[in-house]
Amino acid sequence: MLKVTFLGTGTSQGVPVIGCSCEVCLSNDLRDKRLRCSVLVEIQGKNYVIDTGPDFRQQMLKENVQSLDGVLFTHEHKDHLAGLDDVRPFNFRQNKDMPIYCNERVEEAIRREFHYVFSDNPYPGIPKLALESIDINPFFLPCGTEVIPIEVMHFKMPVLGFRIGDFTYITDAKTIATEEKKKVKGSKILVVNALQFSSHISHFNLEEALHFIDEVRPQHAYLTHLSHHMGKHDELLKRLPEHVSVGYDGLKIEV
Repeated sequence: MLKVTFLGTGTSQGVPVIGCSCEVCLSNDLRDKRLRCSVLVEIQGKNYVIDTGPDFRQQMLKENVQSLDGVLFTHEHKDHLAGLDDVRPFNFRQNKDMPIYCNERVEEAIRREFHYVFSDNPYPGIPKLALESIDINPFFLPCGTEVIPIEVMHFKMPVLGFRIGDFTYITDAKTIATEEKKKVKGSKILVVNALQFSSHISHFNLEEALHFIDEVRPQHAYLTHLSHHMGKHDELLKRLPEHVSVGYDGLKIEV
């Protein structure tokens, strides 16, 4: 059994958006408050996070996460990477380097943007990272659980989704090749991005996300990476079929 916590369900700006006074950004419903996109997956008592965006520290504190056994990265954009430095407390508590599962592009970004981690004379207190190279081939976590990467296209950028058992997580997708869709079929739970109602150059809109869900036919799907243009949580939920729900920060599910 997997336990999944939605740490953040917002797009790159989060919700509320700075300076915005729309009804969503001013909503008092906590489900309309969306940090940057991430999930925590508990597998056999081990905790793994997919992406460490700018809100990573806040998310760890909010969910009182006491241990972390690794980070899986979808891609190198700042809203998915920027919080990586804050794995430091886990380094100190656990007295070990943090396993980082990432492809070549993400590794290049980590080495560039967190260059001080890899210095010949590192400053005391820097994060300790153990980079584990992955590609589109399945790999295994130390607990023996298989992870199947799913390549999707974020405009022209390849991005990885992940299938772990019967749980599939995809974010920042605009198009997905037929062979990659086959990896998703049979999932009990699918989490997939749906940015807004109108078309977007690099993200599924709602119509595209629902079409993809119909193609791969999970038992249940949750929408994530939502912008304030999607409206309030309750209003959006009314527009969805019974087997699709709106993800929100703090939502916990078991798979």
